[in-house]
Amino acid sequence: MNALPQIYKDTVKIIKQAILESQYRSAKMISGEQLSLYFGIGCYVSDHSRQEKWGSGAIESISDQLKKELPGLHGFSAESIKKMRQFYEFWSQFINRSPSATDLQVLDTKDVSSYIQVNSFALQNWSPLATEINRDDFLGISFSHHMEILNKTKDIDTVLFYIHETVLHHWDKYTLREKLKLKIHETQKGIPNNFVQTISSSRQALQAVRMFKDEYLLDYINLEDIDAADDEDVDERIVEQTIVSNVKRFMMTFGKDFAYVGNQYHLEVFGEEQRNDLLFFNRQLNCLVAIELKAGKFKTAYLGQLYGYLQVLDDQVRKPHENPSIGIILCRRANRAFVEYAVRDYTKPMGVATYKTLDDMPEMFREALPAEEELKKLL
Repeated sequence: MNALPQIYKDTVKIIKQAILESQYRSAKMISGEQLSLYFGIGCYVSDHSRQEKWGSGAIESISDQLKKELPGLHGFSAESIKKMRQFYEFWSQFINRSPSATDLQVLDTKDVSSYIQVNSFALQNWSPLATEINRDDFLGISFSHHMEILNKTKDIDTVLFYIHETVLHHWDKYTLREKLKLKIHETQKGIPNNFVQTISSSRQALQAVRMFKDEYLLDYINLEDIDAADDEDVDERIVEQTIVSNVKRFMMTFGKDFAYVGNQYHLEVFGEEQRNDLLFFNRQLNCLVAIELKAGKFKTAYLGQLYGYLQVLDDQVRKPHENPSIGIILCRRANRAFVEYAVRDYTKPMGVATYKTLDDMPEMFREALPAEEELKKLL
């Protein structure tokens, strides 16, 4: 069978992407409509069941009758209706909604439809209250996803974190459930990375997230002494050599259990030579840590470069008993949200951190630092 010409492959790729994007938009639209419906029903049920307008067993009776009148109906068991109430009662704290439907006295099709049209919607046209809520994120996940989150936490910041991560990484309900068990929100302030997605051991993934910070102070680097117009013009090799000259301090900045392997570490595959800026080994993670230094702002091309280094390190340098290597890009500036977006589809564990140098510190803090000779004695 003849190989498919490249132009056909490109066409397939384009059409495939268009189909996937269309499916995502359709699913998002359906999800938004479903959330609107459930929010509306949840409000009605809350108004009536919480204020003792209904007797005991009312929700069960309503669910049974719905099934009789709409054979084959799914998602409206008594338990599901209670979840709709829970969904409404949580989010109504943070979302402004139009007039209450407490004037509606009977739960029939006409009243529910009117209620949804009047109130709904709050969810599609809301004004955030106590905290900033991303509408697209909120409407971009299913009711099942929402309930997985609400069953684990009621803290709004934590809820928003998991909603955003679910949208960002396209997690299904079961993956989300696993992330909730791991409590990855506890490390949300750490380095932007893809560790949880790429490291098979959940325990090691969390160790890696906790190991690295999103920003480091390298106060022994003084860019004022370097003849450059701005930090984009700084020679990265100068920064690297300064770190190598202060490698003990650098490792102390990064944390415990780091062992220095080398700088400009030589890697070669298929006759192509590459050199990784800094290579360390971390005893706690039991893996090599490749660090690439960048004097300017983060660029997506840096991820591809680092990914190539990690491939060779894992194939040729890593010992059989060691875990897969981790890569860190250390640059002057980075947009965290953009980094999270850019790194998510790579299959090697990578993160992006930023660093500040002596010239970034206010003058009063610089004067408070001990002299270089005193630091050497301490070390």
